[in-house]
Amino acid sequence: MSDSASSAAGAAGYSGGAQGAGSASGDALIRTAGWREAPIQTSLSDVFRTIPVRTTGAPWKRFLSFLGPGYLVAVGYMDPGNWATAIAGGSKFGYTLLFVALVSNIMAIILQALCARLAVASGRDLAQACRDGYPAWAAYPLWFLAEAAIIATDIAEVIGTAIGLNLLFGMPLEIGVILTALDVFLILMLQRLGFRYLEAFVVALLAVIAVCFGLQIALADPHWGEVIRGFAPTTDIISNPDMLYLALGILGATVMPHNLYLHSAIVQTRAFGSELPQKREALKFATIDSTIALMLALLINGSILILAAAAFYKTGNTEVAELGQAHALLSPLLGSAFAPTLFGIALLACGLNSTVTATLAGQVVMEGFIKMRVSPWVRRLITRAIAIIPAAGVTIFYGESQTAKLLILTQVVLSLQLPFAIIPLVQFTASRAKMGELVAPRWLTAIAAIIALVIVVLNVKLITDFVAG
Repeated sequence: MSDSASSAAGAAGYSGGAQGAGSASGDALIRTAGWREAPIQTSLSDVFRTIPVRTTGAPWKRFLSFLGPGYLVAVGYMDPGNWATAIAGGSKFGYTLLFVALVSNIMAIILQALCARLAVASGRDLAQACRDGYPAWAAYPLWFLAEAAIIATDIAEVIGTAIGLNLLFGMPLEIGVILTALDVFLILMLQRLGFRYLEAFVVALLAVIAVCFGLQIALADPHWGEVIRGFAPTTDIISNPDMLYLALGILGATVMPHNLYLHSAIVQTRAFGSELPQKREALKFATIDSTIALMLALLINGSILILAAAAFYKTGNTEVAELGQAHALLSPLLGSAFAPTLFGIALLACGLNSTVTATLAGQVVMEGFIKMRVSPWVRRLITRAIAIIPAAGVTIFYGESQTAKLLILTQVVLSLQLPFAIIPLVQFTASRAKMGELVAPRWLTAIAAIIALVIVVLNVKLITDFVAG
């Protein structure tokens, strides 16, 4: 930014300058002592520290400059794979798994707050932190695991979008799966308009989803006393293998590994400056942004499960798992022809939204772990091509009846990959050498470590149950 441009931004109460911002190579000078490399090359360098932030005025006005990244992250917590697990859980076990949705969301809030802390304090996203903080050879298996998680996410998006097109327009699933490859043009258009337009698109679709589910909940008229009791813990979640499988699916669909990489990168789209007071304020506002967004995600996730419990479980339809089956049953059970349309609109919006964030996350892990930079449309086509193969195969050879099983399986795959993202995140943010004055408080590190331990233990139990069975 030129001196005159900087002066104009300062006069308007905005800061557009930051460490490394505006450089052609996207390099950021990192002065934190504990990392192996300095300078580093930033992921998503085209938007690194490009969005100015307000430095004067009321706190809420300054906060608005940071509003956005949390909602891109929240998208991953309500993708079509989440729908499958929530619908299966609600129809089979009623409101019981609402407790799992709540606990998963609390875990997500804590972990995403650590992602923001890592980004603001070190100037690194989680993929870069792993590359610089571990031996060089470790970057490749960690990158492979991250890519596997993103592909699993993309499989869910392919199936969800295809089903949404089928429900709304009668398009055959096989054609819908193939057409999902064309969403790369949507990503390109939004990225060329600017990152704030990308965020606005996501927020608008989230509002559509929230309205659709609000109307469906009103039509379903759930028993609110049972809903409240569903947020209380029960030992059945651990002792019942079927319930544990769905609970882990909800966990995998809620705390998603690619979101940890994504959030730690897109927080750095704001030009918040390099001084400690500026970083403290950026961390505060970024944490508030993600917390509010994830509470919206809990509202929507809970609504899906409540809708399934109220519409299916209480009517004896306890084996509803396919999204198309749920759509077909809504009209006769709720007594409104409008309910299935709302369901289809929300599903299609979820699929489109998840497409945006999966593409960005793919760029982050590829550039962050192995420094491979490709055009967004190439990156998108590679990921989508890999995801289309299993989605199309299941759809063509087994039909819609098996898509729900594939959706739930993708969420369990995500849950199994979580420790490989969470443990490095907790480790790095607990290191004063790497984080400086913004090192995570010990109480926060302890809670995050417990979260990581719980996830690992649950995964081990899941694997043991399946091997024994």
